[in-house]
Amino acid sequence: MLVITDTIAIPDSEIELSAVRASGPGGQHVNKVSTAIQLRFDILASGLPDEVKVRLLNLRDSRITGDGIILIKARESRSQSQNREEALLRLAELIREALKTRKKRRPTRPTRRSQEKRVDHKKHRGRIKSMRGRVRD
Repeated sequence: MLVITDTIAIPDSEIELSAVRASGPGGQHVNKVSTAIQLRFDILASGLPDEVKVRLLNLRDSRITGDGIILIKARESRSQSQNREEALLRLAELIREALKTRKKRRPTRPTRRSQEKRVDHKKHRGRIKSMRGRVRD
């Protein structure tokens, strides 16, 4: 069971882990041993609360497919068990990220003094530029 928070946990039956061959350098070892772990987690079929499911589906993350499946591939370590732990940690972190509530933005207005400074600066720059013109008698 993967514990996300005090109230949210994911049973192991909802997480599909499979060992695959890792790509990249490593020579003979990487070519014959399946140490990379591919994690698949179906958001819609999970037992997560509906609010968490909606937030996860609305995340702009390349690891979430259009069908609502989270795909995580962990291949940093030479050990399959370490890669499995890394993949589960990434899944938990992704779900925790979706749980965070964003603070609503309160629109602000510029102060009167900042508006005056901006206008004064514009007038000053305009005067400087007007002096660059042709000299008249």
